[in-house]
Amino acid sequence: MMNCGLLNSSNKPVPLRSGSVTVLIRGFVADVGCELLYKNDEQGPVEAMFVFPVDAEAAVYAFQARLGGACIQAQLREKKQAQELYGDALAGGQSSFLLQQEGAGGDVFSCSLGNLPPGEEAALTLRYVCELPLEPDGAARYMLPAVLRPRYTPHGETHRSPCHFSLPSETRSPQHSYCTPYSEGPHNLWWDGEDVTQGVPRVPQGELPYTLNLSATLQSPHGIDRVLSNCSLTPLSYTSGNRTSAQMSLAEAPPWDRDVELLVYYAEPHKPSAVLEVGLPGAEPGSLMGDPAVMVTLLPSLPEAVPGQSLSGEFIFLLDRSGSMRCPLDGRDRSTQRIDSAKETLVLLLKSLPLGCYFNIYGFGSRFESFYPQSVAYTQQTMAESLQRIQQLQADLGGTKILAPLRAIYRSPCQDGHPRQLFVFTDGEVGNTKDVITEVQRHQGSHR
Repeated sequence: MMNCGLLNSSNKPVPLRSGSVTVLIRGFVADVGCELLYKNDEQGPVEAMFVFPVDAEAAVYAFQARLGGACIQAQLREKKQAQELYGDALAGGQSSFLLQQEGAGGDVFSCSLGNLPPGEEAALTLRYVCELPLEPDGAARYMLPAVLRPRYTPHGETHRSPCHFSLPSETRSPQHSYCTPYSEGPHNLWWDGEDVTQGVPRVPQGELPYTLNLSATLQSPHGIDRVLSNCSLTPLSYTSGNRTSAQMSLAEAPPWDRDVELLVYYAEPHKPSAVLEVGLPGAEPGSLMGDPAVMVTLLPSLPEAVPGQSLSGEFIFLLDRSGSMRCPLDGRDRSTQRIDSAKETLVLLLKSLPLGCYFNIYGFGSRFESFYPQSVAYTQQTMAESLQRIQQLQADLGGTKILAPLRAIYRSPCQDGHPRQLFVFTDGEVGNTKDVITEVQRHQGSHR
């Protein structure tokens, strides 16, 4: 089992003194901010490293460290250059930080902090987003990573095998069989319907070597029904009259022998939304402008309008036309290629665009090309012309070099008052992933 958190050169944990976690849950996505305070209790300095395992559905987007009055924020560099800069700083007696991605799946982030003097504290701030798994009964489940709340065994206690706990029959969902005790608000814990709160081991107040604060803000356009947890929570406080937003937090320090989990239930988690656009009076029947159109989304709701911006927007489609897109979509059915599926989806989206928008279509491989020098207005003529050209597209552009077309798109001027959205259709991996991420982050204020 891999150790995580702040570790010394012997892979032993540096004591955690406090942890403060804020979670913003929008539907089935959580945006998590963490502030962790560690202290070196050793007689001499330690070379500290922060290790944070990341699930496949999560991504770290910000990290900074405070040490000795200095605040250092992570910056993206080429791996070799970053290691050289880190080594030079250590040799010069300076505090330095090295954050790198490890593992074939890129699921471990490690950050070398350099020397942490005896008695000194290291304050780390970490921010990440993660997709929340969907439980069989429709709940969105968030679990606090162990690195943010380490397990603790009090003096004199031995490891206990976990018992099987579940909610009482009148409140639990028939699809669930929990392996840890759950509660709604300040209720007791239950074991097969019987109150076993007294049997759950708890650390005496003041013995736990660190403090933990966790607060959560919940948002859902269709309403929040309830929140369950295996720890004691404050009552759910609705901050809007229609129950679309709410807040809660831990009511007390959670039991030391289990993870902290939240189950969020929404009123109508899968309710689709639809918008009807009427046709233009006098337009020819059967034309793009003549017939009404219905747009359906499986998202909780359509995005709200931004003052001063058009609802139509600008849509740019970036289609992978590399050689791998000629591979069969399904190994058992080799009649449909990946490029065919991508083209079908592209046609569906193109026919569903709102009136008055702008659009453009790019194809990329070892090189790239676009249908138009810049985005054009969405009309019957431009749609029909684009649909004809889409049918002729083939996976014939070579490799998977997405950075060049991205930069070309970002350099092209945006249409005033039309927020730009970029859709990417691809099946392959690229060798310069970090460069692509950096380019996207650089333009996050103007592109979605």
